[in-house]
Amino acid sequence: MHLALYHPQIPQNTGTLLRLGSCLGVKIDLIRPFGFLFDDKKLKRAGMDYIDMANYEIHDSFDAFREKYSACRLVAMESNVASFSHNKFKYENDDILIVGSEHYGFLSQDLSKMEFTVKIPMVPGRRSINMAVSASIVLGEALSQLNMYPNL
Repeated sequence: MHLALYHPQIPQNTGTLLRLGSCLGVKIDLIRPFGFLFDDKKLKRAGMDYIDMANYEIHDSFDAFREKYSACRLVAMESNVASFSHNKFKYENDDILIVGSEHYGFLSQDLSKMEFTVKIPMVPGRRSINMAVSASIVLGEALSQLNMYPNL
């Protein structure tokens, strides 16, 4: 199970998710371009010393990322055009959960390359949940379904 961040724009969200990945033993894939420098103080503050312990990889483009993980299913978190509710979808061990850019989600040519799209059910009239919170909710559901949380 991986969590991928597609064109992240807000360093605090990226730092938070690197910290989450470190704590849960989940690899984080970061797909350029970023909306910040990777040594941004806000990223480091949110990620704290967990960034140094995180298993992460930076990919120069979506195509390079997709080529490397061509055998994996991509499960995109997309509130506008989702095929499944995140808690009804059946996750698999090798899935890569991918969350879109905070500003624009996914470019249409890249969204078309995702095998599945999921969304978090929300109260009518609400547009979206913070990207880092959304990724945490969906990752939590996937880890729970697959019994992949770290053992205590």
